[in-house]
Parts: sequence; structure tokens; C-alpha cells
Amino acid sequence: MPESLADVDQGSFAKLVEPYRTELHAHCYRMLGSVHDADDALQETLLGAWRGLSGFEGRSSLRSWLYTIATNASLRILEGRKRRELPGGSGNGDDPRAPLPEPLAESAWIEPYPDELLRYEDKEAVELAYVAALQLLPPNQRAVLILCEALGFSAREAAEILETSVASVNSALQRARATLERKLPTRSQQETLRALGDERSRELVARFVNAWNNADVAAIVAMMTEDASFSMPPLPLWFKGRDDIGTFIPPLLGAAEASGSNWRFEATTASAQPALIGRRLNPGTGQYELGALMVLTFDGELIASTTAFLGRHVLGRFRPGEVLRDRSVTGWSGDPPDR
Repeated sequence: MPESLADVDQGSFAKLVEPYRTELHAHCYRMLGSVHDADDALQETLLGAWRGLSGFEGRSSLRSWLYTIATNASLRILEGRKRRELPGGSGNGDDPRAPLPEPLAESAWIEPYPDELLRYEDKEAVELAYVAALQLLPPNQRAVLILCEALGFSAREAAEILETSVASVNSALQRARATLERKLPTRSQQETLRALGDERSRELVARFVNAWNNADVAAIVAMMTEDASFSMPPLPLWFKGRDDIGTFIPPLLGAAEASGSNWRFEATTASAQPALIGRRLNPGTGQYELGALMVLTFDGELIASTTAFLGRHVLGRFRPGEVLRDRSVTGWSGDPPDR
């Protein structure tokens, strides 16, 4: 690394930072809980790094310097904002027979992360439960935990990035770890999926896809835990337990002349978790249009949580034909609908 990068041109700068672009984006996403906000933070990071090249003297690594800019960009975006979350909480959930509420602003909810943007080592740190737990932390605690736990920076390096003391970093880290220990499940999804194995995981997801495509509500709920949850951000509702979920699903599926459902689903992944991408029949065109991304959280061989993300704001990042991983587990009853 040269002592100064003042003479680096724009083309050379792009090549210099390219190896860090993916991990910086994932870092901003963990800080912000939003892919779109992460896009903005990454853009601000790269612009800030380009403008600040003359001030980089090599006293820290290029990676640490970029993370300093990215972390501060994320903290600025967080200023004055309510934390993002997922629908849910304590209690028995909402009434599945009640009319659907109006959606809340999309900025209220955590967004799923497109797996094509991930490095392998980032998987556990973008799972929905982990990102949701991170959002419970004050921004500075969140930054410390991500820098030290997810990215492997030392307390001294994190203190330099955040321009604070090592003692402050260690104190924030202790409090953040205590919060996550209370909020996170005992097992991460990566640990659960490794225990299941790839083949069994694919079999279970394929069975779930078939159940949805066949509008087989009994089969859908049979694959869920007794206290499973089901939510549909940006709608501010969630259902808890097989009975309530089973009551809610039939009107959601609707009816189509050819299949018994207005929806068609395929297997995919998102946020490093198994997922279903759903297309809904448009009666006016006869075409199936992208309508939902259902991220699944497994507990053993059963599904403990289904988070069905709706709306073009989120689904635009999961374009048909690009998110599908294994076409052998799509679970179609017949020919797939036209795209």
C-alpha cells in the first residue's frame, strides 16, 4: 500500500475498492436493515473515499479506512429514524378472520437480503433473526458488535473506526452481546440447515412449495411448528399457531380455474435462508406476476416462521429468473406459468 493515494485516478480507484464492495454493502445492510438504505450508504462510502483519497496516509489498512467511512455513513442515515423491525411480538397474534389492515410505510420493516450479493462468510450475519436483533441495539452498540463479532476487528481497531476509546468499545460490546443473547434463537439458521443437510433441506422446501401450489392448507400447516408465526410486511399483522395460520391462508390463496390457487411458487433463497418466490395470477392479462417472497425459518424439520414480503419496493431486488437456485425443487404441479 502506498503512503498516499493522492495520485490514484478514478479507474485505478475503482479497481482498488472493488474487492471490498460486496462486504461493505453487507455491512451497511446489517447496520440499517434495508437493502435500499445499504445502497445509499455504499454509494456515500465510495464517494467519500474517492474525495478523501488525498487524506489517506496508510496509517491503517485500506479495508479499515473504508469501514470507517461506511460505518459513519450508516450512522448518519440512522440519525432520527425509528428502528426497522419485523411484524410479531408477544401475545397470540392477530385475528385471522379480521379484514386486512392498510400497509405501513415500507421504511418500518426489515428487508430481505438478496443472496447473490453475499459472500459465504456473510451468511449467518444476514439471517432475518440476526438482523432483527441488531436493530434492537442503539446504533453505536450495533456498530461495535458488527465490527468486532461479524467482521473480526479488534477492540482497538473498532475504537479507531468509531473514534472512541477501547474501554468504551468493550463496554458497548458487553451490553450488545447480552441483548443478542436474550433475543436470538439458540441455533442459527445456518446451524439448523447444516444439521438437516442439503438434500433433506431441498426435500422439505420442495414439499412446502408443492403444498402451496396445490392449495393444500392441511399440508402447509402440517409442516409448521405448533407455535409457528406468519407475517406479511408491509402489512402490520402476524399470526401465531397452526390453527390461526390455517384459517388465514385459504382467502389468501384465492381460487383459479385451472389449479385451485391464484398463486404459483418456486424455491429460492434469501437472507441466506430457504425461501419461496410467489407469482400471482393477474385476471386481466392471464399472466402470473411477481407478488411475494416468503422467507422460511426452520426449527429442525418444521417451519417456525414464514415472513412473506410484499411490494415492488422489496421484490424488485428479486427478479424472476435470477434468484432461482435449483430448478429441480420448484414443485410445479404442471407446466410453470409464463413469465
